[in-house]
Amino acid sequence: MIIAFIAAKCRKENTPLPEDKLTVCYLDVGQGDSIFLSAGGKNMLIDCGESEETDGVIRFLNEKRVEKLDYIVATHPHSDHMGGMYKIIDKFKVGQVIIPHLDDKDFPTTRYYEKFLDSCDSQDVALSEAKLGKIIELGDAQIEIIAPCSKSYENVNNYSVGLFLTHGENTFIFTGDAEALAEKEMADSGKLRHADVYKAGHHGSETSSCAEFMKAISPDYAVISCGEGNSYGHPNKKALKEISKYTDKIYRTDLNGTVTFVSDGKELKTNTEKD
Repeated sequence: MIIAFIAAKCRKENTPLPEDKLTVCYLDVGQGDSIFLSAGGKNMLIDCGESEETDGVIRFLNEKRVEKLDYIVATHPHSDHMGGMYKIIDKFKVGQVIIPHLDDKDFPTTRYYEKFLDSCDSQDVALSEAKLGKIIELGDAQIEIIAPCSKSYENVNNYSVGLFLTHGENTFIFTGDAEALAEKEMADSGKLRHADVYKAGHHGSETSSCAEFMKAISPDYAVISCGEGNSYGHPNKKALKEISKYTDKIYRTDLNGTVTFVSDGKELKTNTEKD
C-alpha cells in the first residue's frame, strides 16, 4: 500500500465533501471526542464533545453542507463524548443512533442523557444497541462493530463502542474511551488487524493503548483528542511511549486543531487545522 503524507493547513471551506473518497475528520472539541466520517454521500458522527463544544461541531457540519447524518455513534454515556448530542439530533436529519448496551446499574440519570433520549423520541430517531460483528456500509467503506465484547463492566469507559473501518487498502480504528481491559478483549477476539490510523483511546490516557492492543493494530498514524492544558495530563507519557513504538506520526488536537484524513482506497492524505 502506498501512503502519501501531506501536512498542510486545513482551510474551512463552505464546500461539499467529495463523494468519491472517504473523509475522516477528528474535530477539535477541547477535552472531548468528536469524529466525522463521510463517503459516497453517506455521513457518520462519532461523539460530539461537551455541550458547550457542540455548537462548533454544528458549524463544522454546516460548513461541509451536511444535511443528514445517516449514523450517529454515541460511544459511551460521558459528557465529554455526548454532552451536546441532543443539539445535533434536534438540528440535523438522523437515520440511526448507535449506543452501547449498558447494565442496569450503569444506566445514566444525568440531565444531558435525558435530553439525548428526549430528542431521539421527539425527532423519531431510531436507537439501536451496538451489536458485535455488525457491518455498517458507509458509501464504499465498511465499518465493523468490534466492541464492547462483554455485557457488563465495572468501568463505564469499557462499554465504549469500538469500530474498525476499511476503505479499500486503508484502515482506521476508533475505540472511544476503552481502557486496557476492553482493549485486551478486542485483541483476544481475533477481529483486530493492522490499522493505518488509530484514534488513541481515552484521550491518550495511561489506562489505554496497552501493549497487546497496540501490537495487534501496529498503526502508521495516531490521533489524540485532548484539550490544551487539560488538568488530566493527557496525553500521558506512558501512552505516548507505547504509541511511539509504532509511529512518530502522532497528531494532537490540542496542538494541531482538527485533523483530517482523506482516502481514495489506496492513498492517504492528511491536513491539519494548525501547523
